[in-house]
Parts: sequence; structure tokens; C-alpha cells
Amino acid sequence: MSSLLGMLFGCSHKRTTFPLTPTRKSKRSGTYIACLKCGKEFAYNWKEMRIGNPVGEVPVLPTALQAEQTTAH
Repeated sequence: MSSLLGMLFGCSHKRTTFPLTPTRKSKRSGTYIACLKCGKEFAYNWKEMRIGNPVGEVPVLPTALQAEQTTAH
């Protein structure tokens, strides 16, 4: 039932990581949070302590895709 509701309404992003700030070596800039259910990332404003706009696509590693394909068969 919950998967049907998820398909209709999408993820509510209620369970998130603590705000993360990348290191200088990272290509990413700015503080962000990630949804623990769907993996979507959002900008985070420390001054207002609020979640902002989505910051891009959810990264998927090729090894994760291969593992998913082998378990699906």
C-alpha cells in the first residue's frame, strides 16, 4: 500500500541526513542534506535552518546498477 502511495504522491523527504558540508577537495559546493528514503539531495541554509531546492540528480554508481540487475533476474 505504501509503495502505491509513493508512486502517486512521491517521497515526502521526512527522514534526512544531518546537513553535510563538503571538503575543499570535493567538486560539490555548499551545504546539503539527503533524503534517506529516496536519496534526493537538497541545499541547506544554516542561517535559516531550512531545506532549500533540490541540488541535482541522485548519483548512481555503475556497481550499484550491476548489483541491482543481477538480483532482479
